[in-house]
Amino acid sequence: MGGPRTKLTERLLGPQNRHLWFWIFVGPFVLGLTLFTYVPLAWSVYLSFFDAHNTVSPTDFVGFGNYTAMLGDDAFTDSLVTFLVFTAFIVPATYVLSLALALMVNRLRWAQAFFRSVFFLPVACSYVVAALIWKMSIFNGVRFGLANTVLDWFGADQIAWLSTTEPPWYWLVIVTVRLWLQTGFYMVLFLAGLQRIPPRLYEAAAVDGARPGWQVFRHITFPQLRATSVAVVLLLVINAFQAFDEFYNLLSDSRGYPPYARPPLVYLYYTALGQGQNLGLGSAGAVILALIIAVVTVVQARWFGLGRKED
Repeated sequence: MGGPRTKLTERLLGPQNRHLWFWIFVGPFVLGLTLFTYVPLAWSVYLSFFDAHNTVSPTDFVGFGNYTAMLGDDAFTDSLVTFLVFTAFIVPATYVLSLALALMVNRLRWAQAFFRSVFFLPVACSYVVAALIWKMSIFNGVRFGLANTVLDWFGADQIAWLSTTEPPWYWLVIVTVRLWLQTGFYMVLFLAGLQRIPPRLYEAAAVDGARPGWQVFRHITFPQLRATSVAVVLLLVINAFQAFDEFYNLLSDSRGYPPYARPPLVYLYYTALGQGQNLGLGSAGAVILALIIAVVTVVQARWFGLGRKED
């Protein structure tokens, strides 16, 4: 009587309740993670198989109809193209800039902690706040914006940065704000990788006559950063898929969002929470996006040999 319950309690609490404090500290976090992450994720998958207009408790089952409709929607495929363009800009730019900063900071003999903190500080800034600063102060489309003021000094014409599509100057605004926000984080990752390189490798290279600079970086530093580089590229691609705040706050206004530069999350936001409030279609798009992220991550990991033992 009460045997299974007693055995389960013993397994959870351990002998003499040794695990009790573990559950006291971890339990609230696990409960919050379940209620606010896993349950909404599961419910989103559930909604994707129903016609869920203006409701989170639908009854009209449509199977894979939402998925076929989403994949056949030109606006959704265009949002994926926007992501590819954004990735093509932001991934190599962030990689090169963060690696360059890490190399410079790592070579400092004094005040290294100060400069590391200075470059990392923008990471703590809100994406919304940074986007509004870029939009209203730096790249304002009137003569009072900082960028147009500088252009005026050189006698150049003013530019409506966020509304000009030929050429698409809005990409400069979007990419630079994301660069400013995230470069410091990846710089710290590269710094950690640089500080793990054994000094004896550089000493051996000096004995063999390797010239400091590009030769040492190419044959010693860069190969030793392989694992860090793989992690950085994976994180950059995943974060590019999740881009929302900077796009929405830079390009939207009282008239809504323009038809260009609409990444997947912005498109899904208007699909699920816009005038139609088609939660089923939006959930299907979210599942498709999650699957794309998973597939891209696995392909990248296999391509870079993540987790594979080095010879």
